[in-house]
Amino acid sequence: MTNSNKTDTGPGKFSLWFQRRSNARTVARIRGGKGRSMGMDLLVLTTTGRRTGQRHDTPLSRFADGDGWLVIASGGGSSSPQWFRNLTANPDGAAVELPGTGSRAVTPEVLDGPTRDQAWARIVEAQARYAKYQDKSDRLYPVVRLTPRGPTTA
Repeated sequence: MTNSNKTDTGPGKFSLWFQRRSNARTVARIRGGKGRSMGMDLLVLTTTGRRTGQRHDTPLSRFADGDGWLVIASGGGSSSPQWFRNLTANPDGAAVELPGTGSRAVTPEVLDGPTRDQAWARIVEAQARYAKYQDKSDRLYPVVRLTPRGPTTA
């Protein structure tokens, strides 16, 4: 039996619980030095919650971009994922960890126009699955460049 009054508000409670547990395990693996999953290189992105001010660690696929990395805000259903909303609300609190390394502050830049298009073309050339994900979505996935600033900390 379905509830016809329910609106599409995103993932359900069980899905969110499962995603948090899976993310916690992936973060632990990355911190332990294992930084690949399903053929993709990973990083841990740390953001500051826009409402709570609490630290949030999210594992994301990464794509090399000069001395930094590109990440895609592909999760979240019809709206951008929480990590992206936190990142854009509190960009100064952003940091990344690569497999087996300490945390390093980064400056995020949400790409647009031709710069985004060029980055997106490189991403889907490396991982065609993102083009398939994008085709199924009603929103344009944000692409974010993360540029390191300052030294790596333990």
